[in-house]
Amino acid sequence: MAVTTQTPAVDCIVTNIALYRVYAAFMIIIFILALPLNASVLHLFIFKLKFWKSNSNNIFLFNLVLADILLLFCLPFTAHNFVSGERRSDQDEVCKAMLFIMFLNRGASIAFLTVISIDRYFKVVSPGKKNLLKKSPHISIIIWLLLLPLTIPTMLKTFECCNSHKKATFVKDVVNNLRETVFFTQIAIPFVILLYCTVCIVHRLRKKTVGDKTKLRRAVFLVLSVMVVFSVCFLPCTLARMVLLIARVQEWPEDSENIAAEVFDGLMVLSYLDCLLDPLVYCFCSTKFKDLYLNSYFPCLVKGGKVPEESSNSAANTCNPKRINAVI
Repeated sequence: MAVTTQTPAVDCIVTNIALYRVYAAFMIIIFILALPLNASVLHLFIFKLKFWKSNSNNIFLFNLVLADILLLFCLPFTAHNFVSGERRSDQDEVCKAMLFIMFLNRGASIAFLTVISIDRYFKVVSPGKKNLLKKSPHISIIIWLLLLPLTIPTMLKTFECCNSHKKATFVKDVVNNLRETVFFTQIAIPFVILLYCTVCIVHRLRKKTVGDKTKLRRAVFLVLSVMVVFSVCFLPCTLARMVLLIARVQEWPEDSENIAAEVFDGLMVLSYLDCLLDPLVYCFCSTKFKDLYLNSYFPCLVKGGKVPEESSNSAANTCNPKRINAVI
């Protein structure tokens, strides 16, 4: 019985094969660097920190690592498609599965980066108020459950090839509008929240004239690192998506439309850098994460070759959750 594959739509065939091979090489580099990094971080959270017995930040960070690892499994497949001259797989089931995983990662990364910043906001700016994020396991489960229905619209094959609102019927326009609404609000709302948390924490640091400012400075570094991840990984591809939609709706010349599509694809590839930048958040979110990480995997880089007192006995830390909580 012969196996047939679908011929990719015209919008899914790349117009500049050399450029897309550069995109593919960039994704492979990200994969090679990010896979061992995230695997080591995952090992640290499970076997060293025992995240389920630790504070809320560690549980959110653990979920952030899971989201990054989900994305990493998709990069080799996407790179293969780019090298083959296609923007997506010609097999519909594979294409939809890759889209689902990629946008689930995108939503999860944004959501957990946001709740990490909100959690730090409550601890620094409003320490006396009730912080619902302390119930981090429940919050994490709710986030994953909410992301599933929100991710389904992005599985439609028209999304990857950027032909929303192109020769669409009324029904298709409704679907397109829903999909694009999810795509843009997924960035816009968290960005406003992050901006508010950043401004409030920085303002709190400036107002504090006496006492230890170390905790506040760490909070500032944390929210700023999250803003860096957003600014580098998510905002550019969102703006490029907006330009591409305008090109589709206003029926720009084909060459201009192709350039807009190439820019969008390139900035989507750039967004995969969050797998490498998220460890910055881990370092600023946990007071001793960097020391513990270096001691566990690169002890030769620790000054004097000694383990910091807070994490000096990894075996003892593993067996003593209270000690671990004191470190983070």
